[in-house]
Amino acid sequence: MTPRAPSPYASACHACAAEAGLDGLPPREHIASDPHWRLAHAFGTTLPGWLVLLPRRHVTAVHDLTDAEAATLGSWQVRVSRALRDVTGCAKTYVAQFAEAEGFAHVHFHIIPRMPDLASTQRGPRVFDHLTRPETEQVPPAQADALAKRLRARLDPGDE
Repeated sequence: MTPRAPSPYASACHACAAEAGLDGLPPREHIASDPHWRLAHAFGTTLPGWLVLLPRRHVTAVHDLTDAEAATLGSWQVRVSRALRDVTGCAKTYVAQFAEAEGFAHVHFHIIPRMPDLASTQRGPRVFDHLTRPETEQVPPAQADALAKRLRARLDPGDE
């Protein structure tokens, strides 16, 4: 992978700060990547396998994606969904994009495994409740790293 120059947004943008330190990221923050996209496990979630797909450059609106970024977005979402199904046994995945939170205005697509036993009160947009629970209930880093390694092995090694 070709090293990238640090983004001028790195201090204010979590995604750009992570991209600037790509080589030192734990498995959960760099599951797979290509020249345009990086896949990471979401933090602050109680749902193992909640992933985020991020452009590798600073972008704050979907309409600002380059044609090259847009051309591979759909295939990433489908391949990641298939990998989540195979690794977690989810019934389907949800895909959402908002990029509104402070420090997280960088476009990112949530790819969320909807497990077969997920309560009906947690389905659809209510799944975002999994981002509001106490830290003690959140997926521990070691569990996210282990899941990231399994997902990385499932995804095409040519993506790295």
